[in-house]
Amino acid sequence: MEQIRVRFAPSPTGNLHIGGARTALFNWLFARKNGGVFILRLEDTDLERNLEEAEAGIFNCLDWLGLNWDEGPGTTGLSGPYRQSERFDLYRKQADRLLESGAVYKCYCTPSDLAQQREQAQKKGLAPRYDGRCRLLSLEERLEREARGVSFVLRIKMPQEGTTVVHDLIRGAVEFENKTMDDFIVVKSNGLPTYNFACVVDDSLMHITHVIRAEEHLSNTPKQILLYRALGFNEPAFAHVPMILAPDRSKLSKRHGATSVDEFRLDGYFPEALVNYLALLGWSPGDDREMMTVNEIINLFSLEAISKSAAIYDIRKLTWLNAQYLCSFEPERVAREVIPFLQARGYIKDDPDEKTFAYIKKVSEVVRTRVHTLVELADASSYFYVDDFEYDEKGVKKFFNREGTAELLDKGRETVEMIPCFDLSSVELAYRNLIENLGISGGSLIHPTRLALSGKTMGPGLFDIMVTLGKEKCAERLEKAVCWLRKR
Repeated sequence: MEQIRVRFAPSPTGNLHIGGARTALFNWLFARKNGGVFILRLEDTDLERNLEEAEAGIFNCLDWLGLNWDEGPGTTGLSGPYRQSERFDLYRKQADRLLESGAVYKCYCTPSDLAQQREQAQKKGLAPRYDGRCRLLSLEERLEREARGVSFVLRIKMPQEGTTVVHDLIRGAVEFENKTMDDFIVVKSNGLPTYNFACVVDDSLMHITHVIRAEEHLSNTPKQILLYRALGFNEPAFAHVPMILAPDRSKLSKRHGATSVDEFRLDGYFPEALVNYLALLGWSPGDDREMMTVNEIINLFSLEAISKSAAIYDIRKLTWLNAQYLCSFEPERVAREVIPFLQARGYIKDDPDEKTFAYIKKVSEVVRTRVHTLVELADASSYFYVDDFEYDEKGVKKFFNREGTAELLDKGRETVEMIPCFDLSSVELAYRNLIENLGISGGSLIHPTRLALSGKTMGPGLFDIMVTLGKEKCAERLEKAVCWLRKR
């Protein structure tokens, strides 16, 4: 069997969004499942909109997601170059072939001519389309225009009757009436190829066997099929994956939250969680499982299991998944990943030494079961790194304003200072004994102690907080709270 070859072909004009990332993922999964080749190609012919930082961003995001390419920029693959801006000679050669065969013709219509045609079509209640007038020009008429130096584009001669059928691996047979498609441009007046033409030439010369892309490209497919035939190239198999819609089934946009891969990375999501979530947007493993490793997804993946229906973007589902990964990873991994977020908040300054890293790991272990992302982990860890915090206002009213609270906290400080081995069981036993000896409810001491140590009323277990902070820090903060209360 012919080796499977697929490609992801983004335009470097902006951030890599989840729709593009999912397309890349489905291509990558299909290649890995079938022992195929995954190619990265940059469609950068829009020279005015291309951004160097966007190209670097695509590379970084794919690398972060673990979607390594077999051929593409930076590789020595035989199908290169892998930037369309470096393939203009190839496009010119194929355009010359089409011109020689009579499959395309020169169109000399000016922008005002085309505007007039659109206006006339609209007056007749017809869809605006090119009327093919230059297709009928005689040789003398063409030579006369060229003698005057009139610029031209190349248009393909589309069949004017019958249908073109797209045999889609997800949607089945999709028919398009040829009469609804005009003679579209393949080469612009500046000599640059159009999307459809460059795409067909690239996919053919790169020996792409399967084109897996977004549903929005389905309308381009019949045009591309006719180009394959005009060029004498074999047609690849096509699979158009469903759209990703917002929860209200509108077009996904910024107002629905983070939508670019880089935003998710900066918001503290793990690549494994995002890959897991993206795989489930339009594809199902066939059962109710939701959390899967990349290898499990590869083994289960198939184009046949991709839905025809639109996928609904649900940030809550992704955030839930991320929390599962956050709790399942080794403590060293979580501590290492949270470091940049702690540095951004000024909680640690330089790269941590062995002692600081051990503390980060200890804090992360205590906090991570109650948060969803690395951003939340860093924010929820603040009181482990900062002494100068304010007490929660509602907590003060509820727990600090009770009569005798200062005395209770002072007894708590005395107890803390007397604990010889400051581990979890010893700290809890000492505090439980104090509560029993004072004849008070556990909450009467535990709640104000938590507020004194963290400034918060919620969080990890009190004794976990105390052991992580250490004896000296606990005693200092309890004494500080006692002084604060007595000054009031």
